[in-house]
Amino acid sequence: MTRLYIVGLLAGCMGLIGVTSAASQPVCKPVLAVQDVQFSKMQRPTMERKWTAVVTVDASRCATTAGYFEVGFLREKENGVELEFREQFIWSVPSAKIGVDFWADEAAERHWIDSVQACPCAR
Repeated sequence: MTRLYIVGLLAGCMGLIGVTSAASQPVCKPVLAVQDVQFSKMQRPTMERKWTAVVTVDASRCATTAGYFEVGFLREKENGVELEFREQFIWSVPSAKIGVDFWADEAAERHWIDSVQACPCAR
């Protein structure tokens, strides 16, 4: 019984060492920048306007060429309260065009890169 306990304990320790070394791999994040922001005119018959932008990507530190990121928005409404929300997009090298639909009485007061998925570092 004691021998079985010791073997199990050693196997568990070996497993933890493997997990620790795998988890300590360095992670990087690409550098994203929002440019060329535009707001379209109202489109009939949907009565919507489209907010578009180009997100430039510097992923020179990453081993991958694409990943997820979120943009946060502060939506302003003509007869309503401001609302903060986030939309998820996919970045790809060298840039990605993104867009969000708004109603005719809404506008994006502010926008920001909210979170960027980590990527494995290039070697």
